[in-house]
Amino acid sequence: MPLVFLALDDTLLDRGGAFRLWAKGFLDEIAAPHEDLDWLVSVDADGLTSRWDLADLIKDRYQLRVPAIDLVDELNAGPQVFERLDPMVGCALEIAGDAGLIPVVVTNGPAEQQEARIRRTGLDRYVADWVISEQCGVSKPNPRIFALAAQRVRMRLAGAWIVGDSPEADIGGAAAMGLPSVWLHRGREWVDNRFAPTKVVGNVIQGISAIMATR
Repeated sequence: MPLVFLALDDTLLDRGGAFRLWAKGFLDEIAAPHEDLDWLVSVDADGLTSRWDLADLIKDRYQLRVPAIDLVDELNAGPQVFERLDPMVGCALEIAGDAGLIPVVVTNGPAEQQEARIRRTGLDRYVADWVISEQCGVSKPNPRIFALAAQRVRMRLAGAWIVGDSPEADIGGAAAMGLPSVWLHRGREWVDNRFAPTKVVGNVIQGISAIMATR
């Protein structure tokens, strides 16, 4: 029964899509030009930009007179209102479980926020467990976080797969441990010449199918 370590953001949950929906409403609310949507999505950088830094960028661009902490709270909570678990992703996880795969979420980020997202969307019903970087004190791509995830479900790392959209955090983590990986390209080209994914697909459903096809 091989383990499958799955990223959360833009892998199991469409974090980018939810942020874009929130951003559109936010820009409408402050009467900003519709063309600024691409700017806001760009500076968000798939959530990699610090929420405090992003709040400062927004405040400076639109001369907003709001406390930075209020904007940070909105940046954290606002997009989550639009976040849903794709039923087809849930179905794919269910099929994977029935086929003997053990899906475990491995994600970087704040423990309370990430766990709330997993539970609120119902993702918790489809995975064996989850490990969050803030909770365990180590982040992807450090191999230790994947080892801790394996311990959580009392499984060995041997034969595990890693699935995610981040070249560094997910595929880099797999390369560091010599594990096979699936990269979700999301329309991007692979450019890192230090390592490469075992398989490249467009979404997590295709990723799970690719792993099942190897068995």
